[in-house]
Amino acid sequence: MPSVVVVTGAASGMGRACLERVRGLGDVLVAVDVRDPGIEGVVCDISDPSAVAALAARVAQAGSLRALIHAAGLSPTMADGARVLEVNLVGTQLLLDAFDPLVGPGSAAVLFASSAAYHLAPYVDAAMEAAVAEPLAGDFAERTAPYAGHSGFAYGVSKVGVQRAARRAAVTWGRRGGRVNSLSPGIIDTPMGRQEFAQQEAMRGMVDQVPSKRLGTADELAAVAAFLVSDAASFINGIDILADGGGHATALTGL
Repeated sequence: MPSVVVVTGAASGMGRACLERVRGLGDVLVAVDVRDPGIEGVVCDISDPSAVAALAARVAQAGSLRALIHAAGLSPTMADGARVLEVNLVGTQLLLDAFDPLVGPGSAAVLFASSAAYHLAPYVDAAMEAAVAEPLAGDFAERTAPYAGHSGFAYGVSKVGVQRAARRAAVTWGRRGGRVNSLSPGIIDTPMGRQEFAQQEAMRGMVDQVPSKRLGTADELAAVAAFLVSDAASFINGIDILADGGGHATALTGL
């Protein structure tokens, strides 16, 4: 049976870089985006349950799931907080649940989170943990309403949820020979990253914290994602990799 590799957010930025990096990993490469991503493209709003179900059905018809790289999402300046939570976290859980029946030995997934989850860590309490633990609960919007008033804060909360979703899925997928990890980029030179950089003063300070004083590149993040879904990472499961150039280390050490 042909093996299938799926990349979401594949029209541009880190998703497009991932698409280029994983060519040859599977027999069928499926590019997914809310816009037309080209290259075996599927247009899909990941926050739409019926669209995600249709995507999973298409993958199942094409072959066995080899890899899912989920890079699609919204940044703080792209939508209000409620929509950021819906796309980034609810959409991620919809994908994980829809792809769950396709998991077999060798299946691997990488979910893009963010360094914002690390910045938010001191403020993650029991209420927030409970709110992000069940993204598909009927009262999810109500439970996350306290965080939705500011899109930047909602973004961080959504990415905390993505890290937790990856950890949960690592256990359920792992029991069938699959793996799930998350990847948390810092400031990356992509169209989305440049938009945030232009509109958020705090982003400039984040670059100043990076010891090398530069932004990361989409290909640098794609290289990590490609490694995590490769056979070389076959015993890596249930972790988050922070790829921020050392910015968080600077903040922690004060050096």
